[in-house]
Amino acid sequence: MAKKTVLRQCVGCGEMKDKKEMMRVLRTAEGPIVLDMTCRKNGRGAYLCKNKECLVQARKKKGLERSFKVSIPDEIYENLEKEFEEGEHE
Repeated sequence: MAKKTVLRQCVGCGEMKDKKEMMRVLRTAEGPIVLDMTCRKNGRGAYLCKNKECLVQARKKKGLERSFKVSIPDEIYENLEKEFEEGEHE
């Protein structure tokens, strides 16, 4: 039997893609919103395509706010952008 692919929707562009092709943004119980490169940490997750355009779109459309049901300050988006750029260079 073939292993089924797990699809997740990007909060930026709205496309459905394989979970392995995406990165997870996580809201932990303590509250901070971080990039979860391992996709294994506990917390509420939202998914983004691995390109910066989707992060920009998610910010414009308030995709993460809708997913996490909290307002997200600009500095969190700026931190996500930094983490995103660091992740691209690995």
